[in-house]
Amino acid sequence: MDEIYEKLRKMLRSEIIDVEFDGDKIIVYVPKDQVRIAVGTGGSAVRAAELVLRKKIEVRAR
Repeated sequence: MDEIYEKLRKMLRSEIIDVEFDGDKIIVYVPKDQVRIAVGTGGSAVRAAELVLRKKIEVRAR
């Protein structure tokens, strides 16, 4: 879990408040003001993280 958390933090370049695992999906909670950074331009950061972790990633604000 700590390894995935660290990878997500580095790839999404934002503070991660919480991470939930829901089957083949990872739900990542970030501060409201960092959602755009975490998603990346056109979703590029999320897509790259999905390729590395081989899981669907959903970013939510908290």
